Amino acid sequence: MRELTKRVVIVGGGAAGWLTAGILAAKHGKIGNGADVSITLIESPDVATIGVGEGTWPTMRETLSTMGVSESKFITACDVSFKQGSQFINWRNNCEGDNYYHPFSIPNRYFEMDLADLWNSTGRQTDFAYFAGSQAVLCDEGLAPKQKITPEFAAVVNYGYHLDAGKFGEFLKQHCIQVLGVEYIQDHVISVGGERDTNIIAINTRVNGAVNGDFFIDCTGSNSLLIGGHYSVPLITKDNVLFNDRALAVQVPRQVENQAIASCTRSTAQKYGWIWDIGLPTRQGIGYVYSSRYGTKEEIYTGLVDYISKSCGVESVDDLNIRELEFTPGVRSEFWVKNCVAVGMSSGFIEPLEASALAMVELAAKKIRDDFPYTASQMEPICRRYNESFHYKWDRVIDFLKLHYVLSDRRDSEYWLANTESVKECPRLEELLDKWKYRSPNKHDFPEVDEVFPAASYLYILSGTYFERYSDPHKNEKLRSAAMALVEENKAQAKKLLNGLPTNKELLESIAAVGLPKKQ
Repeated sequence: MRELTKRVVIVGGGAAGWLTAGILAAKHGKIGNGADVSITLIESPDVATIGVGEGTWPTMRETLSTMGVSESKFITACDVSFKQGSQFINWRNNCEGDNYYHPFSIPNRYFEMDLADLWNSTGRQTDFAYFAGSQAVLCDEGLAPKQKITPEFAAVVNYGYHLDAGKFGEFLKQHCIQVLGVEYIQDHVISVGGERDTNIIAINTRVNGAVNGDFFIDCTGSNSLLIGGHYSVPLITKDNVLFNDRALAVQVPRQVENQAIASCTRSTAQKYGWIWDIGLPTRQGIGYVYSSRYGTKEEIYTGLVDYISKSCGVESVDDLNIRELEFTPGVRSEFWVKNCVAVGMSSGFIEPLEASALAMVELAAKKIRDDFPYTASQMEPICRRYNESFHYKWDRVIDFLKLHYVLSDRRDSEYWLANTESVKECPRLEELLDKWKYRSPNKHDFPEVDEVFPAASYLYILSGTYFERYSDPHKNEKLRSAAMALVEENKAQAKKLLNGLPTNKELLESIAAVGLPKKQ
């Protein structure tokens, strides 16, 4: 008789642990579909969530819906606002008007024609996101991605969320325990049961003793108690590619009662890094991500205070709690060993740009869910495929984040000079950039079905930074009429949306009062 996987033990809570628990329990848990699989999560009472504010991708809508979460309850409980993409300010050349968008909606007519060619034919008279769609206009106006009558998780335009990470973890925790039947143990982990070259058999805790299991998931963050601590899997640092390793983060209460809530993450390039600005209903989450190799803490603090003063109208930061966060950009050499897999920061972390952290948790948990090791004999081949897949995914995250830096024309510090000169550390990206001088990114450049960043995302960044591309004047002449037709089509669509969508703030207030309609 085959030994079945009946007991899954997740070590570590927070958003990573509880997302993983919920995704697995919704399909494999006893309440999820009647399967005879128990899911237990062990969380230390002493580990606090960072909770600096978090951005998600649109995939989070499907994730929460599949878990049976009410979008209305989630929005009100987690201080959520809607996110329609990211705006990059001063990344191109640090001159007046230097900003571009990476919206969540795919460009209009993207699968029908080469939009970069069309854009070139117009002489690039407007930024690409405005030329190719309408979502940038919605972000400019702070509009919501749906109407008050749009059902939960449905959309007029594509969207994700901004949220309070601490509240999100607590919300997921209650849902997993009360609705999905996840067993919760709050206790200190004192050791791991099992030899380093064999399967883990139990997690030994201070009060509850040995918590036995068949399959273990490491969600212990940068501590990486199982993969890093027990199995000694090294972290492969990537600081030779992406230099940021610190952040100063702060929560700024809203200064004006009727202040608009931004519909995008604002990422503003600085001398030694960049500043995130995430608008929530009650506050703004702001942080300066930087490289300690190039900037001092004092210089970063001055830059952050100056930004807060100008953008938030705060005259003094003395009452604000500015926290210093440290991280090592890198990924594990293996993510799955024996009967243990790492998810979240225990598997790796690069930097906050483009909010890939929670998305990688979603991808990992769904991969485990869909390729679940039902028997001990399945563990090794699934482990091998998983490691191959996530090495590829992490490499693509690194490529895409590096793309933002190598295309910059900023030359105001050694930080930017080093960033623009280090593309050779990403050989695949270097090869693609050479190819994209003659054609746009397309699906053939990205072979996986569930690519972390699709070709359209690369096109937004390339065009936003005015990446130099070969342009044929004769071809441009032929394309110009089609380009003008696309411009008019997008203007008409933008006008319709501007007239039909509420502001982010108006929709959030309506949800707090009456909620959103349920899906039929």
